[in-house]
Amino acid sequence: MSNDVRRRILDVTLDLIGEHGIDGVSNRIIARRAGVSLGTLTYHFASRDDLLSEALQLFVDEEIGRLTVLTSRIEDDPASLQSTLGTARDAIEDPGARTKQVAQLELYLHATRNPDVEETAARCFQAYDDVATSALRALGIPEPERLAPLIGALIDGFELRRLAVGAPAVNLAEGLSALVTGLGAGRSTPQHP
Repeated sequence: MSNDVRRRILDVTLDLIGEHGIDGVSNRIIARRAGVSLGTLTYHFASRDDLLSEALQLFVDEEIGRLTVLTSRIEDDPASLQSTLGTARDAIEDPGARTKQVAQLELYLHATRNPDVEETAARCFQAYDDVATSALRALGIPEPERLAPLIGALIDGFELRRLAVGAPAVNLAEGLSALVTGLGAGRSTPQHP
């Protein structure tokens, strides 16, 4: 029962952050939406930062689970460029994930001011890099570990734009295709500036 309450509080926290931003979320609002007393909330989470950090941790753990499955699929069946791009686009455009995607971006910004949250954010970025590394490796791109953060940065940019202004991610496939094509265009040795 206690774990169910804790999980409900964390889920509600992510939803509220996605709806109102971190500054628009208070312990009272979270407790009311979660259907628990303020005392119950503070019993489970000593401070607001603890709650925010654990909410991001929950999101990251779920993302790592989802991305691990995606990575396994890519590694088990080296994908064509188009199916890899389609998989990335589908993951980003999942309509059920919008609120949590906004919460994720809010929490990333919060991580710039909180070292405890920063560590959790770094784990999430690493999970995204792992998926990109697997995709690049499956496509035969040299130096996939070094180049994977470029893929993540491009996807993050498209996601931010889509969430901020409602622009669809249809251009994501085109952007990823151009980047991957450029990365693989006859490069057998790294080019360093």
